[in-house]
Amino acid sequence: MSLWRSPRLLCKRGQVTERPDDPTTIDHGTLDPVELPSAPAAARRYLDLLKGCLTRELFIDEEVREVVWWPANVGLGEPKAVWDILESRGWLLVRPTTAPGERTEGRDYPPRAETMVGRSRLDNVEELIQHVLADDIPGDLVETGIWRGGTVIFMRAVLEAYGDSERTVWACDSFEGLPVPDEERYPVDAALRIEGNESMAPGQQFLMRELLAVPAEKVRANLARYGYDDDRVRLVEGWFSDTLPTAPIEEIALLRLDGDLYESTIDALVHLEPKVSPGGFVVIDDYNSIEACEAAVTDYRADNGIVDPIHEIDWTGVWWRKRAR
Repeated sequence: MSLWRSPRLLCKRGQVTERPDDPTTIDHGTLDPVELPSAPAAARRYLDLLKGCLTRELFIDEEVREVVWWPANVGLGEPKAVWDILESRGWLLVRPTTAPGERTEGRDYPPRAETMVGRSRLDNVEELIQHVLADDIPGDLVETGIWRGGTVIFMRAVLEAYGDSERTVWACDSFEGLPVPDEERYPVDAALRIEGNESMAPGQQFLMRELLAVPAEKVRANLARYGYDDDRVRLVEGWFSDTLPTAPIEEIALLRLDGDLYESTIDALVHLEPKVSPGGFVVIDDYNSIEACEAAVTDYRADNGIVDPIHEIDWTGVWWRKRAR
């Protein structure tokens, strides 16, 4: 999930200091050409349609957005109270949805879609899995921070389309939204504190508090909707600091992080990145849009001597390929 971009900061273990732009850390390179695995035309068409369904990009002209917050001067009363009344009656207050381009680029909060990452980042998932299969990189696929489960569904679908019957997709999430920032250990996460954060607009606070907490039961229902509620998708439920140190994940071919906070990002990297096989991939969804996330990645790479080139996917996501070390 990607929220905003603040002035660039360097946050050594969560401590905030100004730093200049460093254009040498990012490039726009592509993967080395290899003979990629082929899929039947019908399977490729299926994946393309699935991207449009999971993002609701195909139905953007029919979609409406729930109105969940409004300024006090509108005169409708306190948003949460009104929302609770409407919800108790099974009603929704709606308006026309976002512009198509915002959905394609993954820049909005979709009211019904299973993913908010946009088409470019789904394309990236498919491309990296193709290379995992072509190069026979050992390991499973992992996402930390899955929201409604759309990217996990797509990972599982790509394996199906390309005939992989062995790998597991691990879906790690608290299913309670973002953790309360530990500002003493990670001051940079203070910007993502919801309650009492005067620098965050009330509407943004409401969206983060109410829409990011997706129960595991809802994710399982979404998996079932697309036919992937099987034993090859494993949910890891709980805060990353509690679950990831002992998660039964042995080898990873593709690790995708979408945790927003410094704490969530560093926990995932510390406990899972060492399990990424040489030649495997690490994807960071929020690197170019949430400073706390970028800071955690910068610190982890520096502490572990990682110099693998970072490649941009779109306006927020990046990836790198792990070299043997």
